Amino acid sequence: MFCKNCGEPLNDNQAICVKCGVKVGDGNAFCGNCGKPVEPNAEVCLNCGVALKKAAGDLAGQDKIVMILICLFLGGLGIHNFMMGETKKGVVKIVTTFLCGVGGILALIDLIKIATNKYVVDPDKLI
Repeated sequence: MFCKNCGEPLNDNQAICVKCGVKVGDGNAFCGNCGKPVEPNAEVCLNCGVALKKAAGDLAGQDKIVMILICLFLGGLGIHNFMMGETKKGVVKIVTTFLCGVGGILALIDLIKIATNKYVVDPDKLI
């Protein structure tokens, strides 16, 4: 495992990189698998071929405040999921809202995750 900010090798139990002080998993300048430099917006490391995950709190390029407001007012319909490119999740929320009304509860969970920077858009699950 390597620091995504500086490329320094890391132990499995490290919480921060001792070279640059960044929390393990943060950063996008280096591949966490091989430690080689990568482009900041790359989806795959060109050296080892590993998919580069989005950092926590990265809302597919959307503004956090806008996403909180949309999730608050239109979350039961999954509109915020469509805006972040999660089409399947958005469709599931629409269906659950109309069938049993659970979409609002799922939107509340997403709202809390977005507000606390725990919402991660996984590029592997996007259509």
